[in-house]
Amino acid sequence: MPTGAITEYINVAQVALYVFWFAFAALIYYLHRENKREGYPLESDRSPYITVQGYPAAPGPKEYLEKDGSKNIIANGNPDTREIHAKPVANYPGAPLEPTGNPMVDGVGPASWANRADIPDVTMDGVPRIVPMRIAGHGFAVSSNDPDPRGMKVVALDGKVAGECLDIWVDRSEAMPRYLEVKLADGGIRLVPMFLTKIARSEYGPAKGTPKERSEDYRERFVRVVSVKAEHFAEAPTVKDPESITRLEEDKIMAYFGGGHFYATPQRKYKFL
Repeated sequence: MPTGAITEYINVAQVALYVFWFAFAALIYYLHRENKREGYPLESDRSPYITVQGYPAAPGPKEYLEKDGSKNIIANGNPDTREIHAKPVANYPGAPLEPTGNPMVDGVGPASWANRADIPDVTMDGVPRIVPMRIAGHGFAVSSNDPDPRGMKVVALDGKVAGECLDIWVDRSEAMPRYLEVKLADGGIRLVPMFLTKIARSEYGPAKGTPKERSEDYRERFVRVVSVKAEHFAEAPTVKDPESITRLEEDKIMAYFGGGHFYATPQRKYKFL
């Protein structure tokens, strides 16, 4: 046999297959481990001393370099120290939690929110991504074919007027509306997710005028928010900067109004049970 001629004793195709199997198994192991980068180890209902992470174990901390040069370290094993305003409905592991206070404010169940960074999300240029249209700059306007919600009354689930729409908050990166800025009767400002609002019309048109003027095209328009009642607007999360919103504030606002579809009335809650 010539020097270096190993193929007479080893099947190259079989070796290549074994290498593929090993690499594929390593990939599955890696992806399954990386899948546990957030949320692990789980908390045990039986004892705080039990570590629930399965196999393979959760990976160690990972460092991400941000565009501005800062470092974001995602570390496992850091428990969420926020108080949970809920208690189990029964004394067995995995029992559902029953809110003990106002779940929409406490962030329980459908109204829960993640403890995200309390800084605004930014565009590629480093400026706040979601801002009021009044400062968004050129290129942002309401189409002449669409109703402009600014100046319209905001009517809640119970049919009461919660406030007046002052402005539209837009996403500079996605070029789309995100929130409606609502001024309450006491002067407070709240942001309502655009996707949970609807431009509606009053049931009847003006009492005077021609039949055409009393048609649907001339009915009074308003912003309809069916996720919460008018009284709930007062307790909705606010923003600390009137011209930008942080990631944490976004999560809290979305959780509050989204959770209202379950917690706003007792009837809604028991409808899903």
